Amino acid sequence: MSDSILLRGCSVVDATRKAPLTDAAVWVRGNRIAAVGPEAEVRAGMDADHREIDLGGRVLSPGLVNMHTHLSLSLPGPRGAEVKAMDEAQLALYMAGGAAATLRAGVTTIRCVGEKKHVDFSLRQAIEAGHVVGPRIFTAGRPISCTGGHGHGSSGALECDGPIGFRNGVRQQIRAGADLIKVMISGGISGQHETITTRQVARDELEAAITTAHEWNRKVTAHAGPAGVTGEAVELGLDCVEHGYELTDEVTAAMAASGCAYVPTLVVTRCKSFFDELGVPDWMQQRSLGAGERHLESYRSALAAGVSVMLGSDMPPFWRFEGTSAAVRELEHMAENGLEAPDAVAAATLVPATWLGAQDDIGSVEEGKFADLIATDGDPTADVGAYRSLSWVMKGGDVVRDDAATGA
Repeated sequence: MSDSILLRGCSVVDATRKAPLTDAAVWVRGNRIAAVGPEAEVRAGMDADHREIDLGGRVLSPGLVNMHTHLSLSLPGPRGAEVKAMDEAQLALYMAGGAAATLRAGVTTIRCVGEKKHVDFSLRQAIEAGHVVGPRIFTAGRPISCTGGHGHGSSGALECDGPIGFRNGVRQQIRAGADLIKVMISGGISGQHETITTRQVARDELEAAITTAHEWNRKVTAHAGPAGVTGEAVELGLDCVEHGYELTDEVTAAMAASGCAYVPTLVVTRCKSFFDELGVPDWMQQRSLGAGERHLESYRSALAAGVSVMLGSDMPPFWRFEGTSAAVRELEHMAENGLEAPDAVAAATLVPATWLGAQDDIGSVEEGKFADLIATDGDPTADVGAYRSLSWVMKGGDVVRDDAATGA
């Protein structure tokens, strides 16, 4: 079968275009995009030997990039206990299943920000080798926390203490193959013996982690709840804030000034049905849902300050939730609370691709980039709810979902 494919019968939208490209076609050769434009122009430059896929008038856009995932997450409750009890082989198979489901949900790239036992590195290698199906993976490996700190059970965090310990923890993740570093600087919603505002790192520990990562050309993101320690981390050069449950205007202004990005994960403080499904205990549900309004205030402050925001669901990206996937529902929350639809699409594609340093390969529908593409009935740059109509997914030139063909 020819590896030259013409995608036709579509419009094209992405963060680089001010308006949809109509009557368009995309030429895919191998795993990359060879040309994009009006169909007649694209056809004129194509190989004679090719096959064609008619998208039937759908809208073609870049695959989504989810910047906050945990394929091995085990929240408090019976479902989480099952995951925690898995050995490495069981965990690898479990995570591979989640990776495949994530890709079918239109998320073609993920940033893992805390996985157990370094299984994420094996999974990344297996996906790249074509042994299993899944999204492109950028990973932090095991997050770095203090002894007993946030994620030491649920996210497989590596417990460290003191600046030497934090330096060693960072270096261990880099040795294992980490693309970035994740540091737990405060409590959160899933730690029973902490609160969202519990500070969990000393300044010298924080400085050691950030400095070491930057010396090795790795960015640092931080699980962060309260404003105080978050602001201190930003001052020390933090590259990204996760959650940011209780940010202030002063902190978000500092984030904007320093170029520190924000992954708000709004869905995690408004997902009772998900918690019920997993059997999450009442104490965690109350803490999470009770933080919801303050969480939104933080997000709105970040938008007003001009902070670069990015899609990240924390919940499994593929999880069916409120009529769509968790990733799409998160993006809807972002749009419903002040992010214009074109900017929301950018926050789910080109902005995270740029943060990852992968903007030459992913994030838009342009010549030379990987053919990581999705098709929807409507235009997500006009209404992100159009992602609910997702029916076709391609990664690296391979069609991994086609509802029309399968009758889904």
